[in-house]
Amino acid sequence: MNMLEVKHLKKIYQSRRSSLSIEALSDIELEVQPGEYVAIMGESGSGKSTLLNILATLDQPTSGTVKINGEDLGNVTEKNTAAFRREHLGFVFQDFNLLDTFSVKDNILLPLVLSQEKVSEMMVKVTAVATPLGISDLLEKYPYELSGGQQQRVAVARAIITKPDLLLADEPTGALDSKTTGQLLDVFDQINQQAQTILMVTHSSVTASHAKRVLFIKDGVVCHQLYKGDKTNQEFLETINQTMTVLLAKEG
Repeated sequence: MNMLEVKHLKKIYQSRRSSLSIEALSDIELEVQPGEYVAIMGESGSGKSTLLNILATLDQPTSGTVKINGEDLGNVTEKNTAAFRREHLGFVFQDFNLLDTFSVKDNILLPLVLSQEKVSEMMVKVTAVATPLGISDLLEKYPYELSGGQQQRVAVARAIITKPDLLLADEPTGALDSKTTGQLLDVFDQINQQAQTILMVTHSSVTASHAKRVLFIKDGVVCHQLYKGDKTNQEFLETINQTMTVLLAKEG
């Protein structure tokens, strides 16, 4: 069974001030297998952020279906949406979205607190995610005391502590310098090797080159895809850049 299955997804935004409508997604179809690492690329306005918001249950499609592990998101009631998110999805954002008044440990534990897990179990889990991410010595600090790269590692720890079915990442390297970006991408590689399914939206071809598959969105549809196969990150980066050049030339 597919981890994620999207069929004929459409999203139309209706202006509140006029009769104008904007079609953000016209007919998105995609499938993601368990343990896959997929990047989504596209120009601004191509629909990739809208797609991510729908997958994250933060927005509703105009039509079409989204299934995560066979469960149709259209059947998840508004009352149960937050619980579904906590139980099945993990999120990593460009701006980290950490709470400055919470310690690093408390930020990481927040999803488990909301799920009312036992304290003893929570402490075992926080150690399990903090150690491989290299942030065990930061647990009593606060986000404002950390570098951008450290904050993003905390965000990753918070995202994976629930062992989500699907990890959604929205421009996760967008606020990081090149060195820190490389370190974070190594982290993503490591957690993917542990069978974590990742779907990432990015403008960066360098970031996308770490994925196993890249989908290109244009005008609200998936217009092309690339498989990494046995290519190195550098070889895949060159293929991605060549593809982007061709796609932009066609647009021109």
